[in-house]
Amino acid sequence: MTNFALIGAAGYVAPRHLAAIQAVGGRLLAATDPHDAVGILDRFSFDTRFFPEIERFERHLDKLRRGAEENRPRYVSICSPNYLHDAHIRLALRVNADAICEKPLVISPWNLEPLEDLEVETGRHVYTVLQLRLHPKLQELKRRLTEQPDVRHDVSLTYVTARGPWYAVSWKGNAERSGGLLPNIGLHLFDLVVWLFGAASSWTVHCNEPGRVAGALMLQHADVRWFLSTRPEDLPVPPERGGRTGHREMTFDGERIDFANGFGDLHTRVYEEILAGRGLGIADARPSIELAHTLRHTPVTDGGERHPYLLRCNP
Repeated sequence: MTNFALIGAAGYVAPRHLAAIQAVGGRLLAATDPHDAVGILDRFSFDTRFFPEIERFERHLDKLRRGAEENRPRYVSICSPNYLHDAHIRLALRVNADAICEKPLVISPWNLEPLEDLEVETGRHVYTVLQLRLHPKLQELKRRLTEQPDVRHDVSLTYVTARGPWYAVSWKGNAERSGGLLPNIGLHLFDLVVWLFGAASSWTVHCNEPGRVAGALMLQHADVRWFLSTRPEDLPVPPERGGRTGHREMTFDGERIDFANGFGDLHTRVYEEILAGRGLGIADARPSIELAHTLRHTPVTDGGERHPYLLRCNP
């Protein structure tokens, strides 16, 4: 049985990690969060030690590290706010565990190299969660693209994930803590297109408003118009209470690829890949982190072809 610990147990994405740990037959030794509304832990285990103070959590893991082999933490899963990821990755490596960190690994790309150095120093690994690469429809598209490497494609990518007023007043709405919309949610989008179509050679930002950003990318094998929003009014169909609140769609050379569904078990797939020795690491995360950082600091312009959703919002 593989031993895990988890940082950010009360957070939005923690249930997916808890379910993934259970699905791969893991044992959750300990969890931490400054908020103590973590009754969800009982759905998975009654034996998990919980610490509201991360200092006590780290001390507990260090004690386990020095104890019997069967009780040592092998992985630390990190679901904390983005600006803390770097520090929590370091904590994981200090207790001689590998880190499984939610995206983005870091907000600023220059923080990646010290983590690579620390991997070498400790002999441990830093894994990232880029689950869209494991979506069946997108993997099928990736296979199709490898069969036509010299073809250039026209792509429109739409990513709307509606959020209520809580989002703006949480740490996610604080650019210093989340990095803003581009790295916090847009990283999925940018990793996907770079993975599919190659590195970006030029870019344009057409809109950068609270809750809505859009632009265009020239990639190695595609021209991409992209639109990212957390505004409910940007959904193609008005949301219903308890219903679907996300719209994720790619138009690929005129072909519509809807990947809004199929997200349920992708974190489990990520964990399975890591345990099988095929996890994604710092080198895989770097291109999208660098691109999101660049786009954050790119001035808005009217030049170039705009995404259809942006034309609808700002005719």
